[in-house]
Amino acid sequence: MTMLMTRRVWGAVGAVGLIMLATACGSSSTSASAPSTSAPAASAPAAAASSASPGAASLAVLKTEQTALGMVLTNARGFTVYWFAKDSPIASACAGACAAAWPPVLGMPRAASGVKLGGTLGEIKRSNGTMQATYDGHPLYLFAGDQAPGQANGNGVDGFGALWYAFKIGTSTTANTGTTGSGSTGSGSGSSGSGGTGGSGGGGGGW
Repeated sequence: MTMLMTRRVWGAVGAVGLIMLATACGSSSTSASAPSTSAPAASAPAAAASSASPGAASLAVLKTEQTALGMVLTNARGFTVYWFAKDSPIASACAGACAAAWPPVLGMPRAASGVKLGGTLGEIKRSNGTMQATYDGHPLYLFAGDQAPGQANGNGVDGFGALWYAFKIGTSTTANTGTTGSGSTGSGSGSSGSGGTGGSGGGGGGW
């Protein structure tokens, strides 16, 4: 009888041991496989970074559009392009709030497919290091007040210290900001009398 009870106890202990062993093995298997399930998530950012390619050099595509002002220079979407009388051929005088109202056309300019531009294309470096497109020596801008292609609401606007002009194709881009003076002709009497010479002259602005 005693031997029978001993066998039953050991049988129960053996069964419990097998259950604990199986549980331990299951836990070990789960913990071992955890890193493999989390590995793809950890590598996703690295994969995205490796697939990102450096940005290509920026290009400013230009074309021409017929507007109420005549033929004007526009960007690829048909928005009028402007120049600023305060600029120089090598530097922009428009930054900060000015550049918010008159966004510079950035990148090396080129003519749109099928468009022939007779002017000289180039670019200058702005104060923030970006490259701005130029045409015939004028840094180029858009106008925030233009809401649709073909508009030229910025033409003739006096803002940020000088006038702004739509870039008309085939016309001079010299801004004549001077005034023409005039004088009066004097009169005299007698055989030796002579008239005075009137004043004249006007200042020429722009470049």
